Amino acid sequence: MNILVCVKQVPDTTEIKIDPVTNTLIRKGVPSIVNPFDGYALEAAARIKDKNPDTKIVIVCMGPDQAKAAITECIAIAADTGYLVCDRAFGGSDTLATSYIISEAIKTIEETEGKFDLIFCGKQAIDGDTAQVGPEIAEHLDLPQVTYGLEAEVDGDVVKVKKEVEDGVEVIAAKMPALVTFTKPAWDPRFPTIKRKMAARRAKINVLAAADLTTIDLARAGLGGSPTKVKKTFVPVKKSGGQVIKEESNEESAKTLFAALSDAGII
Repeated sequence: MNILVCVKQVPDTTEIKIDPVTNTLIRKGVPSIVNPFDGYALEAAARIKDKNPDTKIVIVCMGPDQAKAAITECIAIAADTGYLVCDRAFGGSDTLATSYIISEAIKTIEETEGKFDLIFCGKQAIDGDTAQVGPEIAEHLDLPQVTYGLEAEVDGDVVKVKKEVEDGVEVIAAKMPALVTFTKPAWDPRFPTIKRKMAARRAKINVLAAADLTTIDLARAGLGGSPTKVKKTFVPVKKSGGQVIKEESNEESAKTLFAALSDAGII
C-alpha cells in the first residue's frame, strides 16, 4: 500500500499579516503550524498503516524552505519520507495553479516512490478556507474522489470512506487509486514518540524545483498562471466582547436584554 498525504504549512491564525502591495500572506517571521485538517488526513493514513504494516506514507508539501519543518513533523508522527515542492516560479499561485503544480509533482514523485494507491488531503487550509486544492488535484490526475471524509479503510482494491454530510454520515466506496479529503473526525491525531522525533531530525527532505518537474507548463504556475486575482485583502479589526446578561432567572435575563436593546434603539 502506497499513500501520499498532501500537507500545507500555514501561519498561526492569530498572527496573520498581509503584504499590502502583493495582497499575499507575509510568512517571514510568522509562527507556522501544520494545517490541522492535513493532520487528520495523516492520522487516517497512519490508521491504515496500523492494520497494514507494509504501507508506505509519503508527504508532499508545497511552500518555502521553512516548510521543511512541517514535513519533519509529519515524519515524526507517522510518515516515512517527504518531498518539498519549492521554487520562486510557484510563488503567488492560486488554488488552480497550486493543484496543477502539486499534481505534476506527484507524477515526478511516483517515478521514485511508485504509484500511489491513495492520496489524502485535508478538506481545506485554515489560511484560505477554499476547500478547492484537493478536489482539483483529483481532476488533474483523473482520479475518483471523496470529500469530507471522517475515516477510511481499505478492502482489497477499494477504499471505504465514512463521509460527513449535512444530516449524518454516508459510507462511500471508491476503487483505488483515489483521492480523499478529510474533515475533523471524532478522534484526535496521535503524537510523535521520542524515537520517531529523533529519526525525523535525521530524515532527508527531498526538494523538487520547477526544473525537476519535467512535464510542467510554467505558464500555468505562479501569479501569472493564476486566473484568480485578489483585489484586496485585510485582517479583520478585533472588536471588544459583548455584554453578558446573566440574571437569576431566564425571565429576568430576557427583560434585561429587551431593555438594553430598547435603550440602544435596536428594537
